[in-house]
Amino acid sequence: MHAPHAAAPHALGAAEQATTAPTGAPATQPAPAQPVPAPAAAPHPPLLRSRRSRTRPVVAADTMPPGPPTILTVCTGNICRSPLAEVLLSTRLSDLGVRVHSAGTYALVGHGMPLEAQQVALARSARAVDVAAHRARYLREPLILESDLVLTMTQEHRSYTVQLLPGRMHRIFSVREFARIAGSLSDEQIASIAATAGEDPRARLGAVIMAVAQHRGMPVDEDVLDPFRQGMAAYEASAAQLDPALAEVERVMRAALVPARHESSVRHEPIA
Repeated sequence: MHAPHAAAPHALGAAEQATTAPTGAPATQPAPAQPVPAPAAAPHPPLLRSRRSRTRPVVAADTMPPGPPTILTVCTGNICRSPLAEVLLSTRLSDLGVRVHSAGTYALVGHGMPLEAQQVALARSARAVDVAAHRARYLREPLILESDLVLTMTQEHRSYTVQLLPGRMHRIFSVREFARIAGSLSDEQIASIAATAGEDPRARLGAVIMAVAQHRGMPVDEDVLDPFRQGMAAYEASAAQLDPALAEVERVMRAALVPARHESSVRHEPIA
């Protein structure tokens, strides 16, 4: 974000990053053609640096609050990549009752999606009301705690999120990492794993997420391009990286949450 004085961008990407966030009232509508104004200074949420945070109790792996299955998407400013993933998944999973929300590690609090991000989202059939309503917010621990699955746009975003709540590490993936690992599971395998958790949607999804987490390997370069202020071509390129990953997330959610007629007869096969 260009500010009156030059500021070093965050290491996650030269474009979307900002080390400050606005504290004023949110914008009434996304700023279409003009650059996003520099936000007023605001403290960034602390990482696990204090003695208190280092001794925070680990959250039980299978503890989820009451409510619908929930996905949280995370990027830096929470105006480009994570809200795009949010509005697309929200549209595609609405019939399943899945809640999707997003946040940023260095959020431009109160800002909407840039015009280019809006155009990319609408071209992919996102609901216009969701696109227009988005306002950026900081990633906070309660948002992680209430989410069954956290999908970040980069490995650095994932590391930051895990530092906030290490006990939720098994539920936190970069979005392309999750898609790659889950791609090793057939619909039948996913349904079989989900069936071991019974009929509760969150328990079913949790069982599948655990199965995916157990096959996590060494991280590879699967970051989603940061398109902020890079022009429409960059937004399209970033969305093209997200498209197959989000399609895989949708497939997994449907296989996990829609019980097959005879899923009890489906044999559970290990991931290759």
